[in-house]
Amino acid sequence: MSELTRNTDQFTTAAAGRRQVSNVRYIAMTGLFAAAAFILQYLEIVVPFMPAFIKFDFSDLPALISAFAMGPVSGILVELIKNLLHSLASQSFGVGELSNFILGAIFVGVSGLIYKRDKTRKGAIIASVIGAACMAIISYPSNVFVVYPVYYNFMPKEAILQAYQVIIPSMKSVEQSILVFNVPFTFVKGMIDVVITLLVYKKLSPIIKGFH
Repeated sequence: MSELTRNTDQFTTAAAGRRQVSNVRYIAMTGLFAAAAFILQYLEIVVPFMPAFIKFDFSDLPALISAFAMGPVSGILVELIKNLLHSLASQSFGVGELSNFILGAIFVGVSGLIYKRDKTRKGAIIASVIGAACMAIISYPSNVFVVYPVYYNFMPKEAILQAYQVIIPSMKSVEQSILVFNVPFTFVKGMIDVVITLLVYKKLSPIIKGFH
């Protein structure tokens, strides 16, 4: 075996070893972010000027950080694992988790994909705003056609409308209420995650990149 052949084999072996280590670390970090998201999903905050059944949580935050650090697929996997775990003890028959996954996956997937092409602070801001906007837009049909029809089996549609009318009496329908309340709330929720991510990502980046 020539010296060139030996060096080539050594290089190939070393590269394969680095890829294997990188894959293991990718899986480990995605799992850690998913665990953090699962825990944060239970830390719900009652939101003033919103019906009591709508609450705020920070569970999309780890998924967004993961999408920025390791790519959109990692962020989507965090959303998937989080909701699969949450569905085990959920009373929404998986419908709430399905909606949460769809919206979260759109948010972090779009944000992560755009940021991947422009890894600057400006790129992160643009990516996040577009991701949050996409999530807010999709939240309307998701709520109207998927989530709320299931909830009507447990809470009459009239009662849900009344919960909105307590805040704004002029609401005429649940669909109008979702457009006025839920869509902006979803966008603001996403942007809060964005602001926190931009504040902490630079500090967390060296740690995350050590695993990536």
